[in-house]
Amino acid sequence: MTGIERFVRVMEYQPVDYVPNWEAGVWGQNIALWEQQGLNQYSVHWDWFTGEERYHMDAREFADVNFGMMPAFEYEVISRDERYELIRDGGGRVRRALIEGTEHGTRASMDEYIAFPVENLSDFRALKKRYVANLAARYPAMWRDIRLPGWKAREHVLILGRNCATGGFYWRARDWMGMVNLSYAFYDQPALIHEMMEFIADFTIEVAKPVLETGITPEYVMIAEDMSMKNGPLLSPTHYREFVLPHMRRMTEFFKKHGVKYVGVDTDGDCDLLIPPLLECGVDMIWPIERVCMDPMELRRKYGRDLRLWGGVDKRELAKGPDAIDKHLKTLVPLVEQGGFIPTVDHVVPPDVSLSNFEHYIAQKMKLLKGEL
Repeated sequence: MTGIERFVRVMEYQPVDYVPNWEAGVWGQNIALWEQQGLNQYSVHWDWFTGEERYHMDAREFADVNFGMMPAFEYEVISRDERYELIRDGGGRVRRALIEGTEHGTRASMDEYIAFPVENLSDFRALKKRYVANLAARYPAMWRDIRLPGWKAREHVLILGRNCATGGFYWRARDWMGMVNLSYAFYDQPALIHEMMEFIADFTIEVAKPVLETGITPEYVMIAEDMSMKNGPLLSPTHYREFVLPHMRRMTEFFKKHGVKYVGVDTDGDCDLLIPPLLECGVDMIWPIERVCMDPMELRRKYGRDLRLWGGVDKRELAKGPDAIDKHLKTLVPLVEQGGFIPTVDHVVPPDVSLSNFEHYIAQKMKLLKGEL
């Protein structure tokens, strides 16, 4: 069974030899910690979205399209002391960042966001100049000659754009305005929000079009949103339907018409209230089903086969040791047996998970994926 066949059969609730073994990765801090615990960091490829031989992860490939800002803002360190630095990042956001504890590009805590490039409609119209769709640099050099033949002949899963590259509607608007300012803008500046949402769909479609019009058929595209927190969504279902749904539906229809088999949404937190409108838009799956606030078994009971589920492995359980890991994975057996479910850790693996606990998890997970647990 090829990687494509295995993936599609799982998504269509059909029997497979085993469910794909996918993971998102680890915190940068894990790399140093696990090396202290006996792992040679150079024996592992740390980009786990594409696979990892050491841990028997299945191969995935990205049709590497850049949906980002071009040109980005110039990165600037505004000020710095012994513990913190104030920076302006490539997205034009001003952030206060903790210096100590940073490992392999991962901060020990989230940055504090101070300012954003968009406050009003005039700011947004100026920002749009950084989002020209038809630029050669958005695509790999010589991709039609070098990448395209492989994309058409492959047996492994192909994804349109790197994970989170196809930033979604809430995701992009939050990056431009900040969560608090955006929350107010739904009420105070509806014309701005409408123009943002329309532009996001138009831009994403135009950037994807040259690749999809070659006839390739990516297995999926993942729309990054992160539009929920532990206790619920960061925008109401009413606002989602008014501002986002028409454009998300238009974008989803474009992807599927042009050969993309499935459309997923990446959002942490409790997104349950937004699942009905997402399904109306043609979304097929959500990821990572964060266990502190969502139960994949309950989602299956509620939405049946309309919603495929990815994620759902509680990262907190991995820190507790082999017995807790075994007990937790056994609760997922019914979902694996039903299909439409690909278990992964419910985000990247945090540094409180030891190397031995992670490797025990992977070994037991392989049994789960093969129906042997």
